[in-house]
Amino acid sequence: MSDKRLAVGLDVGSARVRCTVCLLEDTHLRYLGHGEAESHGWVKGRISDQIAVSAGIRLAVEEAERRSGAAVGAAVVGVGGTTVEGTNSRGIYEFGRPREIDPGDLGYAVELASKVRLEEGRLLLQVLPQDFTVDGRAGHRNPRGVCCSRVEANVHVITASAHDHHAVISSVHQAHLEVEETIFEPMASAYACILQEDRSRGVALVDIGAHSTDIAVYDGEALLRASSIPVCGELFTRDVAFGLTVSYEDAESLKKQYGCALAGLGAENSTIVVTPVDGRPRREAPRRVLNEILEARAEELFLFVRAELAKVGMEQALLEGAVLTGGGALLPGMCDMAERVLNCQARNGLASGIDRWPEEINDPSWATAAGLAMYSAKLKTQREWKRKVPSIVGMVLK
Repeated sequence: MSDKRLAVGLDVGSARVRCTVCLLEDTHLRYLGHGEAESHGWVKGRISDQIAVSAGIRLAVEEAERRSGAAVGAAVVGVGGTTVEGTNSRGIYEFGRPREIDPGDLGYAVELASKVRLEEGRLLLQVLPQDFTVDGRAGHRNPRGVCCSRVEANVHVITASAHDHHAVISSVHQAHLEVEETIFEPMASAYACILQEDRSRGVALVDIGAHSTDIAVYDGEALLRASSIPVCGELFTRDVAFGLTVSYEDAESLKKQYGCALAGLGAENSTIVVTPVDGRPRREAPRRVLNEILEARAEELFLFVRAELAKVGMEQALLEGAVLTGGGALLPGMCDMAERVLNCQARNGLASGIDRWPEEINDPSWATAAGLAMYSAKLKTQREWKRKVPSIVGMVLK
């Protein structure tokens, strides 16, 4: 099978590595295989051992190769974590005399907007056009052909730690893979589970990972804000371990088996069996205590999300609500808590647009890997901003 038609997504998380292999057939993507492995070599969401991270990548890729029957040579890789930051920027292009705008003018205005001054140790990850202002008139999505003397490009610039970005790339290279491109992980998740018309009505993608929660906020098809908050899946588990005086491993198991992000949704009188870390005999504890611990942390998480929405004036404007992805979204009651705190509808993000996507991985934890594969297909079909492939959700300015 020719690797030129393969679209591969690699989600290198701090807890799990996930790889999806798809086949690009004309304008459609077809699932071929997937692989998953535990991820080691991370400390507090940052790579501390590239060899260990590379080993996990290799295991996930080898499993995906066995399932798909294809040799993987390159992939699109996701980047996230608390070192990723987003900011708005503007580029102004003065023509000197009135004339019609051509595509090169728009590109040059975006290029000017992307020339932001970066702090030492940071790199430019992505530049995402929002809209254009023509002779002082704002809100143009595509002003080609308009006669004017000045055009301004409004863009959202995403930056990342150069050291952390290099560590991810090096780990992938050590696993004998090329990196086609790196993109912000919530954008990849949005590729897979948010339709274009949903973005135009306002939506927030909340990717809840093991060591960070990453956010992408859209309105009018434009990315308004990309950010990361420190509340993550690991903190839920640590809270349970401390509150119930159990080991981290037992806390993770209790969270997955019996946990709920809203205490009122669980059985009022049921109990759970806990094993104290101090060697005392196993004992019973009310299940409601476990869920009250998780509820407090879930509420804090979405209060952080609401604060991020307020920074761009979207706290009351998400007509399509919040879409939750990542392993943390699997905790029951998370959508209910999101709706309560954010005052909008919420749902789990599931991959769509890939033929024969298997039911066994049809959950929010695989949305990023699916979106990365879809972005890989986009790179292979068209490298300009305007995309005409209907089966791949476009995320850049049209």
